[in-house]
Amino acid sequence: MAASALLTGSPWLRMRLLPDAPARPFRRLHLCRALSARASAATGGAEGNSGPVRVRFAPSPTGNLHVGGARTALFNYLFARSKGGRFVLRVEDTDLERSTRKSEEAVLADLAWLGLEWDEGPDVGGEFGPYRQSERNSLYKKYAEKLLDSGAVYRCFCSNEELEQMKEVAKQRQLPPVYMGKWASASDAEVHQELEKGTPYTYRFHVPKEGSLKINDLIRGEVSWNLDTLGDFVIMRSNGQPVYNFCVTVDDATMQISHVIRAEEHLPNTLRQALIYKALGFAMPSFAHVSLILAPDRSKLSKRHGATSVGQYKEMGYLPQAMVNYLALLGWGDGTENEFFTIDDLVHKFTINRVNKSGAVFDATKLKWMNGQHLRSFPHDELIKAFEDRWKDTGILQESESSFAKLPSF
Repeated sequence: MAASALLTGSPWLRMRLLPDAPARPFRRLHLCRALSARASAATGGAEGNSGPVRVRFAPSPTGNLHVGGARTALFNYLFARSKGGRFVLRVEDTDLERSTRKSEEAVLADLAWLGLEWDEGPDVGGEFGPYRQSERNSLYKKYAEKLLDSGAVYRCFCSNEELEQMKEVAKQRQLPPVYMGKWASASDAEVHQELEKGTPYTYRFHVPKEGSLKINDLIRGEVSWNLDTLGDFVIMRSNGQPVYNFCVTVDDATMQISHVIRAEEHLPNTLRQALIYKALGFAMPSFAHVSLILAPDRSKLSKRHGATSVGQYKEMGYLPQAMVNYLALLGWGDGTENEFFTIDDLVHKFTINRVNKSGAVFDATKLKWMNGQHLRSFPHDELIKAFEDRWKDTGILQESESSFAKLPSF
């Protein structure tokens, strides 16, 4: 058999399989009902794991930093600083078509403007780098092969047409769109035959067909899923591109992230990630899923509601101190009537168990009021400097060799 025949369908296109290398024997993984026990560490009291605190903010560089993302970054930053921990910045740029270095630089600039200094990241390095997912492919390859060797994943040779047909059958039967293909139980001979033909394949994760999985979310309490509603899921595409949930799990585990604090829209991803943690033998982090930021009509905040990115508010002249203060109050409070906080105040007072699990409404009028409060708190010299910097940025105030300010002509 020619080596090239085996190479054609591999999700690792740069990995050469030797002609005489035998195909891996098929092994079925039994995660069994042990998963019905808590998957997320419940030690350490109300705020999760009791070891060294390491949190991460992991933006995708596909656009501007949304205020919701900024709040997530802020909560991670405050939690880390309040615990004497580390705040890690990781860039999730596996969407190669949409990710740009320009967007990455803009996101980092917005975080820096807010005063959220990170301890590790793509620009400052760190012990657990690289900090861009696009630069970590060799690590994903290593752990994908480990899962294949253990039988936790299998090669799936189903075509797109076959997968669509399965979805249609499930829809007609009013069942969840779970994978029903034969490759979960295919023989070694069947797998080897497809490898010889060079048929493209994905790596698909074995999901137990019985039992449930529970996590203790630090904000939402106990969350559980029935495993029979999930179905075997892909961790590696046929083009060699790792799937989001696989990358995130490997990254969080190998970067020793202790607490995953993120938006509630990621809650469904937790089930898949917990299964991958279990299969790889990694310790589970504590999870905390923060509510979404809502528009005044209580729909998800979007561009149709006006400015939604940090950069837009920066351009409009809002103070970073006011932005940080306001974002912190979207779902958190210290239990008093006080609403004015500096970032140092927030570090001192922040606790994850005071984060509300209900959605918080973004009120532009309240933000404007907050901005005024912070302006009034500035000493005169700082206030003058703030106006000077703002006017220079907008071109109202220009540099001049004379001792007087030079106003532009209109």
